[in-house]
Amino acid sequence: MSRRVMVVDDSRLVRVQLEDALKGTDYEVTAYCRSGEEAIEQYAAAAPDLVTMDIIMQGMDGLDAAEAILKDHPDARIVMVSSLAYDDTFERAKAIGARGFVDKPFHREQLLKVFGEALS
Repeated sequence: MSRRVMVVDDSRLVRVQLEDALKGTDYEVTAYCRSGEEAIEQYAAAAPDLVTMDIIMQGMDGLDAAEAILKDHPDARIVMVSSLAYDDTFERAKAIGARGFVDKPFHREQLLKVFGEALS
């Protein structure tokens, strides 16, 4: 049985890159949202095992979206995937309950390691 992944990123390229990186693994991209607002709306219906969340997006940013999802779904497993790798960003992501952080551009091994840690 594969793990359902919701990708939240305003770049379709990142979605394709994630799908490619996850081919042949136990993970499958089953939902895609282009904004934080859309992710909040779709989370319950998508019922993902894991969410990858970009930080910089139009409208609500990924940190605020993650915080809102975790408020309503405290068991949500959210991994931040961003090129915005600053200490204060890591700290805020951790403080709101994100389970991990993957730097863009990402590598398959890094993704799988962080996904595994987030789900353990």
